[in-house]
Amino acid sequence: MSTNHNANHDQQPLAREKERRSVLGENLLTIVTIIGVVGGTIFGLILKKSDQKWTQRDIMYIQYPGDLFLRMLKCLIVPLLVSSITSAIGALDLSLSKRIALRSIIYYFTTTICAVILGILLVTVFKPGKGYQTEVQNDAKVTRDVLTADTLLDLVRNLFPPNIIQATMFQYRTQLEPPENATARVGNGTEIKISDLSPDVRNHFTISKYNLTYFNSTEVVPLTEFKIKGEWREGMNVLGLVMFSVVLGATIGKMRERGKPIQDFLVSLSEAMMIITRWVIWLSPIGVFFLITAKILEMDSLADVIGKLGKYFITVMFGLFVHGFGTIAVIFYITVRKLPYGFVFKMSQVLATAFGTGSSSATMPITINCLDNMGIDPRVTRFVVPVGATINMDGTALYEAVAALFIAQLRNIQLTFGHIVAVSVTATAASIGAAGIPQAGLITMVMVLDTVGLPAEDVTIIIAVDWLLDRFRTTINVMCDALGTILVDHLSKGELSATNARLESGEPHELVELHHSKE
Repeated sequence: MSTNHNANHDQQPLAREKERRSVLGENLLTIVTIIGVVGGTIFGLILKKSDQKWTQRDIMYIQYPGDLFLRMLKCLIVPLLVSSITSAIGALDLSLSKRIALRSIIYYFTTTICAVILGILLVTVFKPGKGYQTEVQNDAKVTRDVLTADTLLDLVRNLFPPNIIQATMFQYRTQLEPPENATARVGNGTEIKISDLSPDVRNHFTISKYNLTYFNSTEVVPLTEFKIKGEWREGMNVLGLVMFSVVLGATIGKMRERGKPIQDFLVSLSEAMMIITRWVIWLSPIGVFFLITAKILEMDSLADVIGKLGKYFITVMFGLFVHGFGTIAVIFYITVRKLPYGFVFKMSQVLATAFGTGSSSATMPITINCLDNMGIDPRVTRFVVPVGATINMDGTALYEAVAALFIAQLRNIQLTFGHIVAVSVTATAASIGAAGIPQAGLITMVMVLDTVGLPAEDVTIIIAVDWLLDRFRTTINVMCDALGTILVDHLSKGELSATNARLESGEPHELVELHHSKE
């Protein structure tokens, strides 16, 4: 009896040590990635305070390892997105696919509207633009001449790409060209033909540096009278790929046994991409370290920036925090009956990567891998995460609403209730159309400004802090996507179990089961 007691007593420290090692092993990558974020920030500040002057080439060399990591992640996006969404939809019967899609869209729409309303309330209460003096940076290249209607129509056009291969590399956008007889007056009073200007000067707001105004003889030429042309801009058309994948997946599910060969291929491709993702993930600590170090070296004095735009910066940050850990938490608790903070802790590595890369699309493979490890049904994960990374941009929507009203306050422009409603609708649409790449919200911001009649070049006012806010709002975007996936999985458990039961009862055409190979 005494011998057994002593043996058990001796085994307890060993068991605790084994448990500690197990916990450390499971969270090693997360810990190292967070160290990479913190270490990159500290290392960047140390280098910045040194006497050496850091040139653009020096910064490029420092950022090089991070760029390679980002390229690896982006390389996985197209095959992973198409195979994951298509196989996930194809693995479910059509009625269940519709329910999962409907729940996802309701969640995305609800959280985005909440984010916009929260942003408007905060900027109305705190009034960060009152008493603030600034100058527009006219030499900043931000946007092109375009109407809000053109941007919204392009959003719908990109949902239906004419060439699916082209959609992996290019997006369509409307290009407005001035009339041939339109001239411009530059700062010294000289009139020149707009057609003689280079496209770079015409299409960017560097044009305002020369006090350039469009007119025909003595009449101003409005943008509505410009020639409408289309152009293919480099960049993946994620909306088009998602739409194609959803339709293809639904078709495969409807074909049942005849669609099984395609479904098997897509499942295998999805699994292959996830294995590569697990390899690339181990480079994330190094990648985010060098990406953040380079960003710290690129920026001007952080103290000066925060001093100039402090109230605006604090308002956006407070809004992102309240939305991510307050609004979303309430929605999650009402639906799942659990607080989300435990899940958020398990996603630390995903959030650190999102902060380091500033891209929700590039973080998508890591998000899917993390949710798989948390036991979320892969059929839900592979549909909800890619769609969320494409259209669910809560942080961006909040930021654009705050920025538009902040700039209106700077200009002492009193906005009516109708204007505020217009900002809400446009910020929501703009966030959906924003690409999942660093600082994409800055481009769609112009559309929101145009809605309330603010000059597009005012976007340059907030450029100084945009890169930093972009990292935080991307982190919130990714967190909301992941929590939404967990929420949809919880709501769909009964139907997913019923589908599995039908499979076991001898109806294999109802479901093509996803097997996950472990390394």
